[in-house]
Amino acid sequence: MKIESLLIHGGIDGDENTGAVNVPIYQTSTYKQPRLGENKGYEYSRTGNPTRAALEKLVADLEEGYAGFAFASGMAAITAVISLFKSGDKVVISNNIYGGSFRVLSKVFNNFGIGYSIVNTTDLEEVRSSIDETVKAIFIESPTNPLMDITDIKAVAEIAREKGVYTIVDNTFMTPYLQKPITLGADIVIHSATKYIGGHSDTVSGVAVVKNKELAERLHFIQNATGGVLPPFDSFLLIRGIKTLAVRMDRHNSNAKLVAEYLRNRDEIEKVYYPGFEDHPGYEVQKRQAKGFGGMIAFVLKEGYDYKKFLESLKLVTFGESLGGVESLICHPASMTHASIPYELRQKVGIVDNLIRLSVGLESAEDLIEDIENALKESK
Repeated sequence: MKIESLLIHGGIDGDENTGAVNVPIYQTSTYKQPRLGENKGYEYSRTGNPTRAALEKLVADLEEGYAGFAFASGMAAITAVISLFKSGDKVVISNNIYGGSFRVLSKVFNNFGIGYSIVNTTDLEEVRSSIDETVKAIFIESPTNPLMDITDIKAVAEIAREKGVYTIVDNTFMTPYLQKPITLGADIVIHSATKYIGGHSDTVSGVAVVKNKELAERLHFIQNATGGVLPPFDSFLLIRGIKTLAVRMDRHNSNAKLVAEYLRNRDEIEKVYYPGFEDHPGYEVQKRQAKGFGGMIAFVLKEGYDYKKFLESLKLVTFGESLGGVESLICHPASMTHASIPYELRQKVGIVDNLIRLSVGLESAEDLIEDIENALKESK
């Protein structure tokens, strides 16, 4: 089945009991058991819920993995995955990873003896040389948030396999519609499903998909033991959002290309980060491992232009946290999404104060460009 059909009919398609075309919302905490030691597949909704199970089967199908798991946020999914490791283990991370991922590693897991090292994962030799006996996983984003660096997932996964460590990929920016890391060799895929998978800015959620039974058993134990599960109603919202993922991502792709090209030709803009430009260092890798460039752009205002005035002058584009919704969303990474990353590291990798991140939505591209142009004029 092609992915456009799988998005609508994958996982558990409808309800066999009633013929309902949508999976029902099983809004229950517990389940009647016929006798001691027996149940009808469910016993308590932290352990398993039919609506959540339908979502988890669907995301596993979409990512072509063994099993999926739904969590109460993207960070809950990341926390569960990092909980696979123990004191003394280390995780290699991309050098401009999402600030929340960095924060949970540096401020939470570090307290329990799980370390990390920061690496430019676009440099395969640097990746290889960073793996010693303490490293148990390589955790990458591609494209990275917010600087849109592209990592060769297949090549990194091959290095990881040689070294006997896991490859974990945050696939939030691409979604399984555009990129499938497990088919490229990754062991675990994570999404902040709050973003493109849900797509409507109406639920906070996260998912993880694993490639084999062993990882599935371990992650399910952690999910049940720690309890950060996605509620039934939010699971229903994600299933609903997934049905339109193909048409949404096609529009995000086309709009982002138009907006990126516009920004590149503006005198007010010093640099545009967008992997769809042919001169982007990761362009060829992105073309090879994904079927699109996504809806995310970052750009730097030139000196002399006030990013605060620019952000305050936007009328159509929404200034706020998050990304991947039907509406265009814009933020200031240095003070918002990546504020938890030390200033020196932000400066080193390029998350400077006049860097802006734009999630291009589904509005008219012409209207978006007009709004950005007016705000740029006001920023002088």
